[in-house]
Amino acid sequence: MTQNSTIQGPIIALFEPDIPQNTAAIIRTCSCLGAKLEIIEPCGFLLNDKRFKRVVMDYMDEKDIKFYKSADEFFTSKKNQRIILMTTKASISYTKFKFDKNDTILFGRESAGVPDKVHKSIKYKLKIPMKNDKRSLNIASSVAIILAESLRQNELI
Repeated sequence: MTQNSTIQGPIIALFEPDIPQNTAAIIRTCSCLGAKLEIIEPCGFLLNDKRFKRVVMDYMDEKDIKFYKSADEFFTSKKNQRIILMTTKASISYTKFKFDKNDTILFGRESAGVPDKVHKSIKYKLKIPMKNDKRSLNIASSVAIILAESLRQNELI
């Protein structure tokens, strides 16, 4: 399947990602589905990490990735845009939510999510329902689920 590269769609944002292999897998997912990716630094790894490079292969197109030096820089740039936080602490399922095609969908750190200050500042918080005895999905899996649903709802795939 090919994707029309002129279609504007959701933006996936990663808050201070920890694990190079997860970030690389997310880059591949965004590349294959035509989504922009934004990374809020600092990352818990270097972009020249061999674990990162092994997974990202040739899918990393830097024109489709925007880096922010801090959360403050990210939120300042998004002040007039809708941000949706994906969190296990939310009460609303992503299946009950209407995504807009220009949403920024934010995912927290694998190890700690987002700080309470960030969590409290975001209006829209969603979760992926899971069995009660499970803690969380892998972030790369979560991004794929949510990105696919947003693209489907907005008829971008």
